[in-house]
Amino acid sequence: MNDLEVRQLRYFVAVAEELHFGRAAARLGMAQPPLSRTIRDIERQLGVALFERTTRQVKLTAAGEVLLRDARTALEAVTAAAHRARQAGSASPRLRVALKADVDGGLLPQVLDTYGADDASLPPELVLGGFGEQPQALRDGLADVGLVLCPFDSRGLDSEPLLTEPVLVALAAADPLAARTRLCLDDLADRKLPGGSPAGHGRPVEHTPQPGATRPASNLSEIFSLVETGSIVFFAPASVAQRYPRPGISYRPVCDLPDATLAVAWPQDARSPAVAAFVRAACTVAAAQHAQVEPLVQSTTT
Repeated sequence: MNDLEVRQLRYFVAVAEELHFGRAAARLGMAQPPLSRTIRDIERQLGVALFERTTRQVKLTAAGEVLLRDARTALEAVTAAAHRARQAGSASPRLRVALKADVDGGLLPQVLDTYGADDASLPPELVLGGFGEQPQALRDGLADVGLVLCPFDSRGLDSEPLLTEPVLVALAAADPLAARTRLCLDDLADRKLPGGSPAGHGRPVEHTPQPGATRPASNLSEIFSLVETGSIVFFAPASVAQRYPRPGISYRPVCDLPDATLAVAWPQDARSPAVAAFVRAACTVAAAQHAQVEPLVQSTTT
């Protein structure tokens, strides 16, 4: 049996994720007949059926489910290998740090200073992304180390927790709930988060747009503007609330909202001294800042 090609795996994953040959072909920018032939070729190579096809639907078989899981991992590894090779071959390779802007527990400036003091190489390159995008950037080889909010998809990654802090709700100062010193998720049942989900579901970093929702706010400035008008509420780690006091916004604790834990994460197979130096710097700074979390929370809620 010949080994499967990367092209075949990409075609299979597209069909497996879309469960529709027409949509998968459009996603791949190709006609449907050659895509169907490729899937049949893969099934002949493996000697198993990967899909159950009827006139109404396409479903994965048990073998298809297994191949989908492993094909995703294989494609991620191929993509990461190309990105890492390109990075290593650049004239001046720099450590790439994946993060969401303003979601660093207030630690990033000190971490960069500490890392720079221990490492004489070029300053790190910051790879900015949206909420939850950092783990995939690490798996894809687009970044070498990242600051992530827990829980996250840890496949293929190692991590070390840095800082755990309460998550507060940002409300319009004129909102009746702002008159209370502490809230519960049930109190927020009729409020919406930036992605359109009910705030009462308690997803601290939920920014995925819901069906029928308008485009979610893309940055903190937009989010805070919407909060001030009473259009949405926003769950923010205490460090973000402390960094962004605004007259039109009140921050309040939510008694049954889980704390936010910031972690530093890196690929399990990383052997870079620069990655190790950054992780050491992050852990050192986080340990020094740990005692300041409680006073910070008190200052943001008074």
